[in-house]
Amino acid sequence: MSDLERNEGGLARPDPQNNSQTQNPASDVSPDWERDLLNRLAFASVNEQRRARRWGIFFKSLTFLYLLMFFLVMPGDWKSPDSSKEHTALVQVEGVIGPDSEASADIIIGGLRAAFKNKNSKAVILRINSPGGSPVQSGYVYDEIKRLRKKYQDKKLYAVITDMCASGGYYIAAAADEIYADKASLVGSIGVLINSFGFVDAMKKLGVERRMYTAGKNKGILDPFSPVKPSDRKHIDKMLQGIHQQFIQSVKDGRGDKLKQSPELFSGLFWNGDEGVKLGLVDALGSSSYVAREVVGAEKIVNYTPRSDFLERFADRLGASFAKMMVQLVGTGAQSADLF
Repeated sequence: MSDLERNEGGLARPDPQNNSQTQNPASDVSPDWERDLLNRLAFASVNEQRRARRWGIFFKSLTFLYLLMFFLVMPGDWKSPDSSKEHTALVQVEGVIGPDSEASADIIIGGLRAAFKNKNSKAVILRINSPGGSPVQSGYVYDEIKRLRKKYQDKKLYAVITDMCASGGYYIAAAADEIYADKASLVGSIGVLINSFGFVDAMKKLGVERRMYTAGKNKGILDPFSPVKPSDRKHIDKMLQGIHQQFIQSVKDGRGDKLKQSPELFSGLFWNGDEGVKLGLVDALGSSSYVAREVVGAEKIVNYTPRSDFLERFADRLGASFAKMMVQLVGTGAQSADLF
């Protein structure tokens, strides 16, 4: 064999004398290999960006669809109610009564005015589910109901209690022509309160000194870090008694001779619907649909409760959810002092 020699195993091996069989690895590498590598990296980067853009569009579309579905299933209708035919008007009082709540006097009164004004509304139902709240806001609604009843004497207003109608909620209900409730509804709590906390003894144990500077000797009244003075207590008691008497008088004016004589009636206690009927706080048992169908005679109910637009409600819900999450994370909650 001239070019190859056989080894002992019979395998061929290159002839070290034959230079034509020798290979140079560098000869197979293109002189433009760096450019090719850069091109491949560039194309890979572009493809990755395209892929990321597609996923971004996908998730944005998914978020949009989620928000759209959220708006569609949100409670409350932002469309105008169909009030072109005879119907029973409905206005809701839901939650704590206050100037910045869904049960503010502005919202309730706005719904009541629209309900009474519509010539096709045969009567008005004020559906209440509230633990109470501001006596001022409740008083505004009470007075407006009296005014509307006098202006539209051919339309009656029925208060219908669902789960609860306590304190300021009952203040409003007392202005109605008649009050209906469920047998298990909570009714009453005709009283006034201011609640707070006192940390005087705790500060002494911790060695904390209270420093408060005021102009006016009574400016620091109700300060939770200062001892309660007898003069402060006397003033607060007098103020609460005055508001309580206003509340009692409004209930008496609204309910009249329907109220039974009972020493507990204005004590702040509350009762279920059955007991409320016996005490004269409630006229009869019944729901909104019952009143519309059997009492008013117009089974169709149209809701006149003013609603904010869905974007505003979404923002409110998002803010409330975020606040709830933060409270859960921090582990603390806010405490407020309210009348009623």
